[in-house]
Amino acid sequence: MTWLPKPALHHPTLPKNRLGLTRRDYEGKISTLCAGCGHDSISAAIVQACWTLEIEPHRMAKLSGIGCSSKTPDYFLGNAHGFNSVHGRMPSVLTGASLANRELLYLGVSGDGDSASIGLGQFAHLMRRGVNMTYIVENNGVYGLTKGQFSATADRGSKSRRGVLNNDSAIDLVLLALQLGATFVARGFSGDKAQLVPLIEGALAHRGAAFIDVVSPCVAFNNHAGSTKSYDYVREHNEAVNRIDFMPARSEITADCPPGEVTAIVQHDGSTLRLRKLADDFDPTDRIAAMNHVMAHQAGGEIVTGLLFVDADAGDLHERIGTPKAAMNRLDEVALCPGGAMLERINASLR
Repeated sequence: MTWLPKPALHHPTLPKNRLGLTRRDYEGKISTLCAGCGHDSISAAIVQACWTLEIEPHRMAKLSGIGCSSKTPDYFLGNAHGFNSVHGRMPSVLTGASLANRELLYLGVSGDGDSASIGLGQFAHLMRRGVNMTYIVENNGVYGLTKGQFSATADRGSKSRRGVLNNDSAIDLVLLALQLGATFVARGFSGDKAQLVPLIEGALAHRGAAFIDVVSPCVAFNNHAGSTKSYDYVREHNEAVNRIDFMPARSEITADCPPGEVTAIVQHDGSTLRLRKLADDFDPTDRIAAMNHVMAHQAGGEIVTGLLFVDADAGDLHERIGTPKAAMNRLDEVALCPGGAMLERINASLR
């Protein structure tokens, strides 16, 4: 299949922000994800948030790891800086880039496999160091690139498309981010754009480690055991000369979630997500209360969404380690190599 680029011409009546840019100027290439994938809704929310905040695309650095989610930075902010790193290692690359050039805005996009499995240690240290960035996890509970196995965020007792029960405890990245010291923590749903866009706006404007866990259902791997039209059944009963996958188009799952109430989201496979949007009077400045709130509703089978915690006075890694105000990639040789005497003073201070 040949993918054509998006048309360069924009409709003249598209609204523009104060930079003179339309939302189309914040888009990227055409998505190659499955039709109806929640990840595309997250990309659209990022586009909307950056357009609303009037961020110059060249001031943004977008980084990712490996997975369906890590492909998505190619689908937004085509004129931004970008780096697709090794599986689970995006946080290290982002930290190094941030230390080298503090003048850019950093956006890390990852998945539940990329962050909660192979990259869990990297995720932990990025959060505790307070790197000034926005970290979005597109969380679908499965490994989409390798045919839908359970990820580390899959709830215990949930069923795979083959009807297999998950017997492992789930890693809750929101609770982990709260415990590790992130200063902006939120959870959203890819189908609730009205909530997700302002959450992303707030994270991009926050100084410090901002984390958003976005529940993003996978539309491709919801076929179930016993179906003669399932991938497994056809492959077991077909003598194929080659192996070709076809992902049927599915409609996107959306919902209007009132504040303070529970909304039941029926997914394509018949399972139900119970999302509880935070009430308007919820206090997001108490870290311990936020953790208790998440765990209390988690025990009742509910997923809490909204801004869970924010520290408005949070600093970032540059303040903690005392880096210069100027971006380090602009310092000259004298500043970067102060000589043997200064090196001896540094060594002496560590003895």
